Amino acid sequence: MSERESMPYDVVIVGAGPAGLAAAIKLKQLANAAEHELSVCVLEKGSEVGAHILSGAVFDPKGLDELIPEWREGDTPPLQVKVTSNQHWVLTTNKKLNMPNFFLPSFMHNENSFTGSLANLCRWLAGRAEELGVEIFPGFAAAEVLFNDDGSVKGVATGDMGVARDGTRKPDYTPGMEIHARYTFLAEGVRGHLSKEIMRIFDLQADCQPQVYGLGIKELWDIDPAKHVPGTVIHTQGWPLTDAWGGGWIYHQANNQVSIGFVTALSYKNPHLSPFEEMQRWKQHPAIRPLLEGGRRVAYGARAINEGGWQSIPKLAFPGGALIGCAAGFVNVPRIKGSHTAIKSGMLAAEAAFEAIRADRANDVLETYEPALRSSWIADELKTVKNAEPLVAKFGGTIGTPLAGMDMWLRHLGLRLPLEMKHHPDHVGMHRADVAPKINYPKPDGVISFDKLSSVYLSNVNHEEDQPIHLTLRDASRPTQVNLPLYDGPEQRYCPAGVYEYVQDEGSQPRLQINAQNCVHCKTCDIKDMTQNIKWVVPEGGGGPNYPNM
Repeated sequence: MSERESMPYDVVIVGAGPAGLAAAIKLKQLANAAEHELSVCVLEKGSEVGAHILSGAVFDPKGLDELIPEWREGDTPPLQVKVTSNQHWVLTTNKKLNMPNFFLPSFMHNENSFTGSLANLCRWLAGRAEELGVEIFPGFAAAEVLFNDDGSVKGVATGDMGVARDGTRKPDYTPGMEIHARYTFLAEGVRGHLSKEIMRIFDLQADCQPQVYGLGIKELWDIDPAKHVPGTVIHTQGWPLTDAWGGGWIYHQANNQVSIGFVTALSYKNPHLSPFEEMQRWKQHPAIRPLLEGGRRVAYGARAINEGGWQSIPKLAFPGGALIGCAAGFVNVPRIKGSHTAIKSGMLAAEAAFEAIRADRANDVLETYEPALRSSWIADELKTVKNAEPLVAKFGGTIGTPLAGMDMWLRHLGLRLPLEMKHHPDHVGMHRADVAPKINYPKPDGVISFDKLSSVYLSNVNHEEDQPIHLTLRDASRPTQVNLPLYDGPEQRYCPAGVYEYVQDEGSQPRLQINAQNCVHCKTCDIKDMTQNIKWVVPEGGGGPNYPNM
């Protein structure tokens, strides 16, 4: 008999990001309007709401307008800095070309959008949810999916607390809690560990393309007020990437602060490439460095980004629950936006669940959710840009970018071409180290560019040191038998937090050391490892980064 206690709810939501919180709010709005009693809880693995939330971010308020039309009212609305200037730079080694806006379809212009912190928006949404009666439990990581006898999802169990690294129970051991629900929403974000398992069990990806990803690395800088232009939004492409594709952003936010970041598509083939070092090199460009000179870096973080688009969306409903937000992959890659679609997906799932609960149903498939989403403006938006990422991935930035632009323009004008580009998983096709060109990255200057460890320090990351390592290896011998001799141990470079390190004690063979306490939960290792040997599992609740304003 299980020693875990259980709590019943109508709906349990895993993840307090924009999708999960929007679903919770919508459920309560519907219940209150119908005078129907409805219990909703949200589990969040971060130490507080927003602690693990990271985005560029430029917000399209479309979803928020539908969820909370009055959000602009009051003294402190959650989004305050409206986009006033939209620029797109093509970088070469020493120069930039400012692409005219008329080359870009109108939906790329960021009109009526806002810059700001997604973490802070989530904190604001959490406050609204709690006012409506939603119960939110930060610091409780959903570690396991629970199933009914008929195979439908029954809910989730939170992880045990107080387990030592060797698996023994410490004096403060507390067993996890079972959360039972009529419906379970997975809103874990990109590459969620429970979402992966659910997609496997119910074969939700049978009819879609593989999901592909980019790694976004972000820094916040306080800059010289004379250089700060609130509302300025800049995206870059081109230099420094040659063996991969991606690009950077510069967003002028409030209080003389800029959000800067760099995304590297994880389909790259050169094992010597380091997304972290590419960003540090990008900051040294003559068009970017002057903005940062005299400023101070105040925050750092990293997160994988869904880049598969429309053709990579899996089946969304399963017996007893649904995938919402980035757990399913509703990111508009050319716009670098996914929060508005995440909010809308949460609202649509909430409507389907509330309809089912009012009909006294439980743990079945929410049949109305998927058709509603696939006929919504989410589908219209993602279909318009669905070939952009794979065209650039296939043909590179020089040829792929204009092809992607042409395809978007044609679709924007209503010329729906039958062409649908395909994806290949990011972990396949890595070149051997001996045939791939070496990349000589410059040493950090400590002023504009930095090393990984000083960067991770700014993420406020913390894991209880004596707990089971949450970065597990299916085969402990594979790193030294395959990854190191054939690929020069690329996990040392694709991880943006210095988690993976090959060490060699005197008189012994090299071994892979996993510094799990550094992990910022970006999920890159779970995605990029060539043999899919690394499996990310949830650590003890409350562990990980603690982003204050990301």
